[in-house]
Amino acid sequence: MVISNEFKDYEILDMANGEKLERWGDIYLIRPDPQIIWPNKTNPKLWKLANAHYHRSNKGGGVWEYITELPKSWQIKYKSLTFNLKPMGFKHTGLFPEQGYNWDFMMKKIKDSNRKIKVLNLFAYTGGATCACLKAGASVCHVDSSKGMTQWAKENVESCGLKNAEVRFIIDDVNKFVQREIRRGNKYDAIIMDPPSYGRGAKGEVWNIETDLFDLVKLCSQVLSDDPLFFIINSYTTGLSPYILGNILSMLIKHKGTITCDEIGLPMKNSNTILPCGIFGRWEK
Repeated sequence: MVISNEFKDYEILDMANGEKLERWGDIYLIRPDPQIIWPNKTNPKLWKLANAHYHRSNKGGGVWEYITELPKSWQIKYKSLTFNLKPMGFKHTGLFPEQGYNWDFMMKKIKDSNRKIKVLNLFAYTGGATCACLKAGASVCHVDSSKGMTQWAKENVESCGLKNAEVRFIIDDVNKFVQREIRRGNKYDAIIMDPPSYGRGAKGEVWNIETDLFDLVKLCSQVLSDDPLFFIINSYTTGLSPYILGNILSMLIKHKGTITCDEIGLPMKNSNTILPCGIFGRWEK
């Protein structure tokens, strides 16, 4: 497992009973996590700091309990990046802090290439990876089927001081967009994707990671440039091994390079406890 441990504005303060206490800048949140199966809190008094608590329902979904009044949105920094956060309907805040590990990799790889890199970011959400790649000097095509998430990504790009950077925002189904890029002959030096387990495209297209991921990566291999830099797949799908992502990349990326696949974890403050937070597969030049 790789550990994402350089986020100064984010910390896990404690974990117990299927929940984690987190600090997001000056805001303290309690959110559920099914992998926290131990019962005992390490720092019980700290839980009284919580500004809001997300309660999961047995019927699916859940609801936020606001213990104190929260701002409609607030900002936190990751190194040179600034992101806008707000509590969402399904426990999320618009940012996955463990992805700092991947952002660091992307930024270093782009900067060290000493050339202009063209990036395709699929299922791009609120644009964490988009901001990181733009900050490193790349151009980015940001694709997501959600108009709301795309607007949020635009706000993050602006917060990072990148409103004049070379970025295209596309609201579309990723499969249909990549197919059009193949027909147009457009190529990319780096591809990032963060596919959901299940989802729907802009026009109701159904996505299932188990049946659709291989075909999408196969499509994307056709828009890689002749000298690609990296290809990263992230996943939060329960039960999916990182080696599956590595296998897919090994089968479909024919350029000479190195494949890495692993879990990403977040540390708990003042503890040896690590919370697994997803998996990734990566091909790199």
